[in-house]
Amino acid sequence: QVHLVESGGGLVSAGGSLRLSCAGSGRANSTLGIAWFRQTPGKDREFVARIRWSDHSTLISNFVKGRFTISGDDAKNVVTLHIVNLKPEDTAVYYCAAGPGVITGPFATMTSVYHHWGQGTQVTVSS
Repeated sequence: QVHLVESGGGLVSAGGSLRLSCAGSGRANSTLGIAWFRQTPGKDREFVARIRWSDHSTLISNFVKGRFTISGDDAKNVVTLHIVNLKPEDTAVYYCAAGPGVITGPFATMTSVYHHWGQGTQVTVSS
């Protein structure tokens, strides 16, 4: 069983930055990929970024590329989403999720691929 806990959300002014953390139980499982999604009320969860533990390869959504980066610490089993130049439209609940690392490309952006989810952390960006 994979247990994920997000942290680092909060209220920030537009143009600011945040680091969101996703802590997993035990040591990082090299077969997994860890992704970040975000969700606003009334909308589906939206893929943001993913990292694979096996090779630390990353996948970033085009609409956040250049502002969002994802990284992982194997020993601590923590994945960090670093966001800079925050915009009001980044306001959402951010979730991390674990799924098979072998899945790549567009399939890796689908929520159905991920079977373990954290509880989410709220990010609010004021204009």
